[in-house]
Amino acid sequence: MKGLILSGGSGRRLRPLTHTSAKQLVPIANVPILHYVVADLVGVGITDIGIVVGDTGNEVRASVGDGSRWGASVTYIDQEAPLGLAHAVKVAEGFLGDEPFAMYLGDNMFEDSLDEVVEGFDGSVAARLLLAHVDDPSSFGVAEMASDGSIAALFEKPAEPPSDLALVGVYLFGPRIHEAVRAIEPSARGELEITDAIQWLLDSGETVEHRVLDGWWIDTGKKDPLLACNRLVLDRLGGDGVVVDDGAEIVDSTLVGPVVVAAGARILHSTVGPYVSVGGDCSIERSTVEHSVLMQGASVTGLDHLTASVLGREAEVSGVPGESVRVSLLLGDHSVVDVGGSGGCTDG
Repeated sequence: MKGLILSGGSGRRLRPLTHTSAKQLVPIANVPILHYVVADLVGVGITDIGIVVGDTGNEVRASVGDGSRWGASVTYIDQEAPLGLAHAVKVAEGFLGDEPFAMYLGDNMFEDSLDEVVEGFDGSVAARLLLAHVDDPSSFGVAEMASDGSIAALFEKPAEPPSDLALVGVYLFGPRIHEAVRAIEPSARGELEITDAIQWLLDSGETVEHRVLDGWWIDTGKKDPLLACNRLVLDRLGGDGVVVDDGAEIVDSTLVGPVVVAAGARILHSTVGPYVSVGGDCSIERSTVEHSVLMQGASVTGLDHLTASVLGREAEVSGVPGESVRVSLLLGDHSVVDVGGSGGCTDG
């Protein structure tokens, strides 16, 4: 079985963070989301992996490389524009050939073992879908279930969802999916929808299996879900939940686990945690930080309370020590914000 990871897309829901970087490379517990996806596929024996890339392709290539660090072989497939998940399958047909494959969205993470999803799938049935119960199914592709428990129909972001079962970002396909993506037309939003391709399979009498997740699933494309995912992954840390890499400097500070601190980071006269990921070369001085992700080189200085925040690379936030300011921010790379004296909570 081959693997196909989708790492294109505009990342508009995480802007301004994704104006300058790929959303799939935003770190969770200091590891890019895309790296978790590659490791998941390799963990179930899928080592021949294609990654579909768009405008941020060079950044993705630099981060993942040839895949050898995971024991994988990675092929990059250019998609000229984010024209839908089915379009990504279409442009990847030359790489996939007639082999069954697992398609994994590069900004999704879930708790269940991927082993249970792929076990026994050999492409003799047209597809196997991963579903999850969600609170707001109108934001996703949604499955309508038949009385016998099988999938009757699929709908893309329906105004009136027929169920609360959303399509999680993992799909298994046999070779007939290629005929399906060639047969469908673009949707009203101009994309080739994977739900339409799977519906074509159903309408053609093909078997489409499904599995329902037991554990959590998070589409990390927005700030709050990304921070929720960071919390869930940090909860896996053993011991006191504090991991400080060699080369980090902690001076007169308190770390409240779970917390991870990367090499080169400096934490001075501060309280950090719980649920904070401090990236490489970050600086936190005379501040309190909790429930946040600080990417490479970000800095927080003299800030009474930073919470529920994502700071991009080299972003700088400063306040006035001693002033009671509680701030929540989403900052793009190289942003500079002075919140001293604002006395309020800001979402950037």
